Amino acid sequence: MGKRSVPPPSTDRVTELAEPAWAIVLFCLACGAVGGALLPLLARWLLTLPWAPFEGPAELLTSIPEPALTLGTVAVGALGGLLLGLTAAHESLSVGISGTRATLTIRDSSQAFTREEISVLFRDGKQLVLLGPDGMELARERCGLPWQRLAAALAEHGYEWAEEDPYRAEFRRWVPGTPGLPEGADALLRARAQARKHADDAKDARELRGELLRLGVVVRDEEKRQYWRLVRRD
Repeated sequence: MGKRSVPPPSTDRVTELAEPAWAIVLFCLACGAVGGALLPLLARWLLTLPWAPFEGPAELLTSIPEPALTLGTVAVGALGGLLLGLTAAHESLSVGISGTRATLTIRDSSQAFTREEISVLFRDGKQLVLLGPDGMELARERCGLPWQRLAAALAEHGYEWAEEDPYRAEFRRWVPGTPGLPEGADALLRARAQARKHADDAKDARELRGELLRLGVVVRDEEKRQYWRLVRRD
Protein backbone atom coordinates (compact mmCIF):
# COMPACT_ATOMS: atom_id res chain seq x y z
CA MET A 1 0.00 0.00 0.00
CA GLY A 2 1.55 3.36 -1.00
CA LYS A 3 1.17 6.92 0.06
CA ARG A 4 -1.56 9.14 -1.29
CA SER A 5 -0.43 11.83 -3.71
CA VAL A 6 -0.07 15.19 -2.01
CA PRO A 7 -1.51 18.34 -3.56
CA PRO A 8 0.11 21.74 -2.99
CA PRO A 9 -0.52 23.03 0.53
CA SER A 10 -3.56 25.20 1.06
CA THR A 11 -3.44 28.59 2.78
CA ASP A 12 -2.79 28.82 6.51
CA ARG A 13 -6.47 28.27 7.24
CA VAL A 14 -6.78 25.90 10.20
CA THR A 15 -8.98 22.82 10.02
CA GLU A 16 -10.10 21.64 13.47
CA LEU A 17 -11.19 18.02 13.88
CA ALA A 18 -12.60 16.84 17.20
CA GLU A 19 -15.03 14.27 18.49
CA PRO A 20 -18.21 16.02 19.73
CA ALA A 21 -18.03 15.92 23.53
CA TRP A 22 -21.82 15.84 23.82
CA ALA A 23 -22.01 12.73 21.63
CA ILE A 24 -19.41 10.89 23.73
CA VAL A 25 -21.14 11.81 26.99
CA LEU A 26 -24.62 10.97 25.66
CA PHE A 27 -23.48 7.59 24.36
CA CYS A 28 -21.85 6.62 27.66
CA LEU A 29 -24.83 7.89 29.67
CA ALA A 30 -27.24 5.84 27.55
CA CYS A 31 -25.07 2.72 27.85
CA GLY A 32 -24.91 3.17 31.61
CA ALA A 33 -28.68 3.58 31.90
CA VAL A 34 -29.34 0.49 29.78
CA GLY A 35 -26.84 -1.50 31.83
CA GLY A 36 -28.56 -0.36 35.00
CA ALA A 37 -31.96 -1.39 33.66
CA LEU A 38 -30.64 -4.87 32.82
CA LEU A 39 -28.98 -5.39 36.20
CA PRO A 40 -32.16 -6.53 38.05
CA LEU A 41 -32.92 -9.00 35.25
CA LEU A 42 -29.38 -10.38 35.49
CA ALA A 43 -29.67 -10.72 39.27
CA ARG A 44 -32.96 -12.63 39.00
CA TRP A 45 -31.48 -14.91 36.32
CA LEU A 46 -28.45 -15.69 38.51
CA LEU A 47 -30.76 -16.80 41.33
CA THR A 48 -32.38 -19.39 39.03
CA LEU A 49 -29.08 -21.22 38.56
CA PRO A 50 -28.17 -24.19 40.80
CA TRP A 51 -24.95 -22.40 41.67
CA ALA A 52 -24.21 -18.82 40.81
CA PRO A 53 -21.44 -16.35 41.59
CA PHE A 54 -22.42 -13.29 43.60
CA GLU A 55 -25.50 -15.06 44.92
CA GLY A 56 -25.49 -12.97 48.11
CA PRO A 57 -25.39 -9.59 46.34
CA ALA A 58 -28.01 -10.82 43.85
CA GLU A 59 -30.38 -11.79 46.67
CA LEU A 60 -29.82 -8.46 48.38
CA LEU A 61 -30.47 -6.58 45.15
CA THR A 62 -33.69 -8.43 44.29
CA SER A 63 -35.01 -7.89 47.83
CA ILE A 64 -35.59 -4.23 46.94
CA PRO A 65 -39.21 -3.76 45.79
CA GLU A 66 -40.14 -2.50 42.36
CA PRO A 67 -40.19 0.09 40.89
CA ALA A 68 -37.55 1.38 43.32
CA LEU A 69 -35.13 -1.39 42.25
CA THR A 70 -35.18 -0.61 38.54
CA LEU A 71 -35.29 3.15 39.03
CA GLY A 72 -32.33 2.95 41.38
CA THR A 73 -30.17 0.77 39.15
CA VAL A 74 -30.97 2.94 36.12
CA ALA A 75 -29.99 6.07 38.05
CA VAL A 76 -26.75 4.53 39.31
CA GLY A 77 -25.92 3.21 35.83
CA ALA A 78 -26.64 6.58 34.22
CA LEU A 79 -24.43 8.35 36.78
CA GLY A 80 -21.61 5.90 36.13
CA GLY A 81 -22.05 6.37 32.39
CA LEU A 82 -22.01 10.15 32.79
CA LEU A 83 -18.74 10.05 34.73
CA LEU A 84 -17.23 7.69 32.17
CA GLY A 85 -18.41 9.92 29.33
CA LEU A 86 -16.89 13.04 30.88
CA THR A 87 -13.59 11.21 31.32
CA ALA A 88 -13.67 9.88 27.74
CA ALA A 89 -14.47 13.34 26.35
CA HIS A 90 -11.59 14.82 28.35
CA GLU A 91 -9.18 12.21 26.97
CA SER A 92 -10.40 12.31 23.36
CA LEU A 93 -8.01 13.53 20.68
CA SER A 94 -8.54 16.68 18.64
CA VAL A 95 -6.38 17.63 15.67
CA GLY A 96 -5.70 21.11 14.30
CA ILE A 97 -4.24 21.22 10.79
CA SER A 98 -2.87 24.15 8.80
CA GLY A 99 -0.43 24.50 5.94
CA THR A 100 2.41 25.13 8.40
CA ARG A 101 1.75 22.87 11.40
CA ALA A 102 -0.32 20.07 12.90
CA THR A 103 -1.41 20.21 16.53
CA LEU A 104 -2.59 17.26 18.62
CA THR A 105 -4.55 18.10 21.76
CA ILE A 106 -5.44 15.55 24.43
CA ARG A 107 -5.85 15.65 28.22
CA ASP A 108 -5.49 19.47 28.32
CA SER A 109 -2.04 19.28 26.68
CA SER A 110 -0.99 19.98 23.11
CA GLN A 111 1.81 18.85 20.83
CA ALA A 112 2.56 21.00 17.79
CA PHE A 113 4.68 19.86 14.85
CA THR A 114 5.73 21.97 11.88
CA ARG A 115 5.03 20.66 8.41
CA GLU A 116 8.79 20.22 7.86
CA GLU A 117 9.04 18.00 10.96
CA ILE A 118 6.38 15.60 9.68
CA SER A 119 7.24 13.14 6.95
CA VAL A 120 4.08 11.03 6.97
CA LEU A 121 1.00 10.26 9.06
CA PHE A 122 -0.84 6.95 9.14
CA ARG A 123 -3.31 4.84 11.06
CA ASP A 124 -2.09 1.94 13.20
CA GLY A 125 -5.19 0.18 14.50
CA LYS A 126 -7.00 2.81 16.56
CA GLN A 127 -3.94 5.05 16.85
CA LEU A 128 -2.78 8.04 14.83
CA VAL A 129 0.98 8.00 14.25
CA LEU A 130 3.25 10.81 13.06
CA LEU A 131 6.76 10.08 11.72
CA GLY A 132 9.65 12.42 11.06
CA PRO A 133 11.87 12.41 7.96
CA ASP A 134 14.37 10.05 9.65
CA GLY A 135 11.61 7.57 10.57
CA MET A 136 11.48 8.68 14.21
CA GLU A 137 8.05 8.39 15.77
CA LEU A 138 6.96 11.90 16.75
CA ALA A 139 3.57 11.02 18.24
CA ARG A 140 1.24 8.08 18.69
CA GLU A 141 -2.22 8.77 20.10
CA ARG A 142 -5.48 6.87 20.30
CA CYS A 143 -7.83 8.50 17.79
CA GLY A 144 -11.60 8.29 17.50
CA LEU A 145 -11.90 10.70 14.58
CA PRO A 146 -13.29 9.52 11.21
CA TRP A 147 -10.19 8.31 9.41
CA GLN A 148 -11.28 9.25 5.88
CA ARG A 149 -12.17 12.76 6.99
CA LEU A 150 -8.83 13.11 8.79
CA ALA A 151 -6.87 11.83 5.78
CA ALA A 152 -8.72 14.22 3.46
CA ALA A 153 -8.04 17.21 5.72
CA LEU A 154 -4.34 16.36 5.94
CA ALA A 155 -4.06 15.95 2.17
CA GLU A 156 -5.83 19.27 1.67
CA HIS A 157 -3.13 21.01 3.68
CA GLY A 158 -0.28 19.20 1.92
CA TYR A 159 0.62 16.42 4.37
CA GLU A 160 1.51 12.87 3.38
CA TRP A 161 -0.99 10.22 4.47
CA ALA A 162 -0.04 6.54 4.14
CA GLU A 163 -2.48 3.65 4.25
CA GLU A 164 -0.07 1.74 6.51
CA ASP A 165 3.25 2.20 8.30
CA PRO A 166 5.92 2.64 5.59
CA TYR A 167 8.44 0.97 7.96
CA ARG A 168 6.19 -1.94 8.88
CA ALA A 169 8.47 -4.54 7.24
CA GLU A 170 11.37 -3.47 9.47
CA PHE A 171 9.69 -4.38 12.76
CA ARG A 172 10.90 -7.48 14.60
CA ARG A 173 9.13 -9.22 17.43
CA TRP A 174 10.75 -8.62 20.80
CA VAL A 175 11.64 -11.51 23.08
CA PRO A 176 13.87 -11.16 26.16
CA GLY A 177 17.52 -11.04 25.15
CA THR A 178 16.84 -10.06 21.53
CA PRO A 179 20.17 -9.16 19.85
CA GLY A 180 20.68 -5.91 17.96
CA LEU A 181 19.07 -3.58 20.50
CA PRO A 182 20.92 -0.56 21.91
CA GLU A 183 22.24 -0.89 25.44
CA GLY A 184 19.44 -0.59 27.99
CA ALA A 185 16.61 -1.12 25.47
CA ASP A 186 16.02 -4.77 26.39
CA ALA A 187 15.51 -3.84 30.06
CA LEU A 188 13.06 -1.10 29.07
CA LEU A 189 11.10 -3.52 26.88
CA ARG A 190 10.97 -6.02 29.76
CA ALA A 191 9.61 -3.32 32.08
CA ARG A 192 7.11 -2.20 29.46
CA ALA A 193 5.89 -5.77 28.90
CA GLN A 194 5.10 -5.96 32.63
CA ALA A 195 3.42 -2.54 32.65
CA ARG A 196 1.16 -3.46 29.72
CA LYS A 197 -0.27 -6.37 31.73
CA HIS A 198 -2.02 -3.94 34.07
CA ALA A 199 -4.44 -1.24 32.96
CA ASP A 200 -3.36 0.97 35.86
CA ASP A 201 0.17 1.06 34.44
CA ALA A 202 -0.79 2.59 31.06
CA LYS A 203 1.01 5.83 31.94
CA ASP A 204 4.13 3.87 32.87
CA ALA A 205 4.04 1.99 29.55
CA ARG A 206 3.72 5.31 27.72
CA GLU A 207 6.72 6.76 29.55
CA LEU A 208 8.79 3.66 28.77
CA ARG A 209 7.90 4.05 25.08
CA GLY A 210 9.33 7.57 25.30
CA GLU A 211 12.52 6.25 26.89
CA LEU A 212 12.90 3.73 24.07
CA LEU A 213 12.42 6.46 21.47
CA ARG A 214 15.30 8.37 23.07
CA LEU A 215 17.43 5.29 22.39
CA GLY A 216 16.30 5.25 18.78
CA VAL A 217 13.90 2.29 19.21
CA VAL A 218 10.35 2.53 17.85
CA VAL A 219 7.82 0.16 19.40
CA ARG A 220 4.44 -1.00 18.16
CA ASP A 221 2.03 -3.37 19.90
CA GLU A 222 -0.08 -6.24 18.64
CA GLU A 223 -2.25 -7.61 21.43
CA LYS A 224 0.26 -8.66 24.14
CA ARG A 225 3.25 -8.70 21.80
CA GLN A 226 5.81 -5.92 21.30
CA TYR A 227 7.56 -5.28 17.99
CA TRP A 228 10.53 -2.96 17.50
CA ARG A 229 12.68 -1.31 14.87
CA LEU A 230 15.69 0.99 14.95
CA VAL A 231 15.61 4.54 13.64
CA ARG A 232 18.07 5.07 10.83
CA ARG A 233 20.52 7.71 11.98
CA ASP A 234 22.97 9.33 9.58
